[in-house]
Amino acid sequence: MKKTLLACLFGLSLGACVSAADVQEINIAYVKAPFNLQNIVMKHNQMMEKEFAKDGIKVKWHDITSGAKQTQAMAAGSLDASAAMNTASILMANAAGNPIRIATGVAHPTNLFAIVGKPGPQMKIEDLKGKTVVGPKGTVLHQTLVAALTSKGIDPKDVNFISMDIPKGMTAMMAGKADAALLAASGIYKANEVGAKTITTAQGLIQPNLVFTVSGKFAKEHPQLVERLVKVNREAHKWIKDHKQEALEIGAKEHGISVKTAENLADGSHFYDTLTQKDLDELAADQKFLRENGMMEKDVNIKDIVLPTALK
Repeated sequence: MKKTLLACLFGLSLGACVSAADVQEINIAYVKAPFNLQNIVMKHNQMMEKEFAKDGIKVKWHDITSGAKQTQAMAAGSLDASAAMNTASILMANAAGNPIRIATGVAHPTNLFAIVGKPGPQMKIEDLKGKTVVGPKGTVLHQTLVAALTSKGIDPKDVNFISMDIPKGMTAMMAGKADAALLAASGIYKANEVGAKTITTAQGLIQPNLVFTVSGKFAKEHPQLVERLVKVNREAHKWIKDHKQEALEIGAKEHGISVKTAENLADGSHFYDTLTQKDLDELAADQKFLRENGMMEKDVNIKDIVLPTALK
């Protein structure tokens, strides 16, 4: 603890850090969807709990799927980190004055986000005009919907979009209260199994990126703890590679799907743990899209929201 204390004392002189001894609990969002196997394995194997137990720091998981709700919880101070957040939510939060920082990478699940139509005739994107679509607002799924509509020259305002979380959205669609729902991963498979038909995935529309995030406050006050959060996240990625079958079985059980479906979802997730220049370029492209479609009020400096831990 002496090294940590000295580092924090030095950090305090720069206004950057307080001692880890002041932290009694770390609150982290548990996000298993679309198929965040690293988060599932991390929680199942209690990897975070074991990392911080030696410091007497408790790890508390919170089931918050929506990126927008995660950023709200961070703004309220009830959440320190998220094991998986989409970059659209991060950009919008920072533009609104809520500092969220990217600590490391998680996945590029291009094929695991989709717009799904209710059971009946196959719908096309053009058929959504004038219809009711449900899903989580201010997320990569919302971005997928806007991108799909604009690709066909449809003003997003011409669709009755109602914000609700993914499980409720699927229930509403299957009950006939919505024409389509924004779904992810296993939710897409389950909806297809009962007659709902995929209208389009995010493939070719946007480049989804899920990342491990921390609140700006936590990043500034506890850089050493952030480094350890990143370390555990990357250890979870490595554990999955070294124990693939066991990891898939854990993920399948958590999602209530077959191991084969879990394998398909894992293959489509494109897990990774270090951001590249390509990721930074895509963040800039996403910001341009969100600004042009009225989902962000102002630009943010991409370099300011990506921590050094994410690039090494």
